[in-house]
Amino acid sequence: MDLILDKLHEECGIFGIFGHSEASTLTQLGLFALQHRGQEACGIVTAEGDDLHQHRAIGLVADVLNPEVLKKLTGSSAIGHTRYSTAGKNTIKEVQPFSVTCQHGKIAVCHNGNLPFADEKRAELEKAGAIFSSTSDTETILHAIARTPAGSAIEAIEKVLCDTEGAYCLLFLTPTALVAVRDPRGFRPLVLGKFQGAWCVASETCAFDLMDAQYVREVEPGEMLIIDADGVRSSKPFEQKAHSVCTFEHVYFSRPDSTIFGRSVNESRHKMGRQLAVEQPVDADLIVPVPDSGVAAAIGFAAESGINFRQAIIRNHYVGRTFIEPSQSIRSFGVRLKLNPIKDLINGRRVVLVDDSIVRGTTSKKIVEMVREAGAKEVHMRISCPPSAHSCYYGVDTPHRKDLIASRMTVDEICDFIGADSLGYLSLEGMLASIGLTGDTTCAACWTGKYPTLTRQISSSL
Repeated sequence: MDLILDKLHEECGIFGIFGHSEASTLTQLGLFALQHRGQEACGIVTAEGDDLHQHRAIGLVADVLNPEVLKKLTGSSAIGHTRYSTAGKNTIKEVQPFSVTCQHGKIAVCHNGNLPFADEKRAELEKAGAIFSSTSDTETILHAIARTPAGSAIEAIEKVLCDTEGAYCLLFLTPTALVAVRDPRGFRPLVLGKFQGAWCVASETCAFDLMDAQYVREVEPGEMLIIDADGVRSSKPFEQKAHSVCTFEHVYFSRPDSTIFGRSVNESRHKMGRQLAVEQPVDADLIVPVPDSGVAAAIGFAAESGINFRQAIIRNHYVGRTFIEPSQSIRSFGVRLKLNPIKDLINGRRVVLVDDSIVRGTTSKKIVEMVREAGAKEVHMRISCPPSAHSCYYGVDTPHRKDLIASRMTVDEICDFIGADSLGYLSLEGMLASIGLTGDTTCAACWTGKYPTLTRQISSSL
């Protein structure tokens, strides 16, 4: 039995550092802070002299990258990756970073995002003789680099990425340099920091906070950073494109203590909750967040509405991914393993449940049932983003569109399905205003169906 609640899954987290004697340990700390972005597997590659050292395994950062492993990962530069698969299978062969020895020397890479045309590129490379060891879209980049005529690894990286379409943040490691690249549309976040004279790059600023590193700036869309013994060099070698930053980073994916796209995630979610209370008011006694992602929005909703806020649903953070389900006589078993209501707070009250999104609707239905069984007089549901009705092809593991409840039901029908007394979503305009972004700089395809790029997958689904 899969116990992951019905949420859109995070993409991946990446971290890199150049110029520190404890590179592997600091990378482990960075990945630990980014664990929320992927819980399937993780790995680190370090550079020492002319050699690259590597360790990858399935499991959580604290288990895989233990002190014994870190002692073997010597060197003053490193890249690391924590994974939730959006493309490829979940086996040890898929775990990043990937590394290769080729005409340009030794190169390792890790990736956050999705390359929609990877299948076509893979087929082309295989016809040319390339042998793949994984099903990951990331590996196509390494093979392309290995086969590209160029004066150096960095030159080959630039040439390949100039012809690469997709949503990506990439870290490359060679024996002499760390290269960080963000795609021209800027779908996924990437930030630059500094720690004790060393440069570091991460998916989110929370990775810097853990080690007390200084946040320097956001890596810009279409920017390529080369970090080596001479410092940091920046270039923008790719064709400029309209920015399409992922708004779901602020709705759900990123940690609330991170700054993403130059804005505080916690503040965005708080403002979403306030705006939600304005757009979708309700007469109730209690505002209750669905933990943990609904907390900031629920606090904002309570502040704006004047309704009492209580954390009346408690989440168990120590439950593993899978359990053997007992007899059906134990109702709501799967949800109750992770969530449990405080009956004394709920009994006899009109409750507003605040959450960040509804995907399939199955978990929301069970939570509403659970709260009613705890004695709630009324159960209202409020969602701090618009209805998620379209699949993502830019690095977010969304279900097929037919499995998204908002793609086939109206808001009233969803309300009936989950068994709530009322259901209200935040408008797209209200969400963007809360984040402080505009529609022409963001990707909102999961709500609007208007994709910034046309991909094979999108074309076939239209």
